Amino acid sequence: MSFTLDKDSDNYMTNEIEWLRIKDFIPKDKIIYAPFYGDGKQKEYFKNMGIDIIHEDTDFFTNTFDYDIIIDNPPFSKKKDIFKKLKELEKPFILIIPSVMLCYKYFQEYFSEHLQIIVPKTRIKFQQLNSVNKNYTPPYASFFFCYKMKLKKDLTFI
Repeated sequence: MSFTLDKDSDNYMTNEIEWLRIKDFIPKDKIIYAPFYGDGKQKEYFKNMGIDIIHEDTDFFTNTFDYDIIIDNPPFSKKKDIFKKLKELEKPFILIIPSVMLCYKYFQEYFSEHLQIIVPKTRIKFQQLNSVNKNYTPPYASFFFCYKMKLKKDLTFI
């Protein structure tokens, strides 16, 4: 679901270079779903890495896709509803999320078990959908939050 008409502040797309940072952590033998459509370029970015994904402009909350893992950058204004749905699904995920999520009570309750984090050495950059600025860096750090991914370490710096 693109959410592009809901709230402009949700329209920050992840640049291809940011997905390349975690390429080695993405399982090649799983069906990957990227539910938050945005500008639709994520499918192309993953294809460039040799990974096929499901990435269609459909409703995350009602879709019936068959998949193993969710990998995406969710719209932050909808995070509470998204995390509730993710907890119900109990599927593994890798999501780009602001580091402050660790302090949210509901996030702690949902994901205190099986959580791992990939921390980039430099802040993740985004492109605002309605701007030519391709390298927006927010004033806070975002990490790759991994749930049930069975990485080698719980905290990985890349």
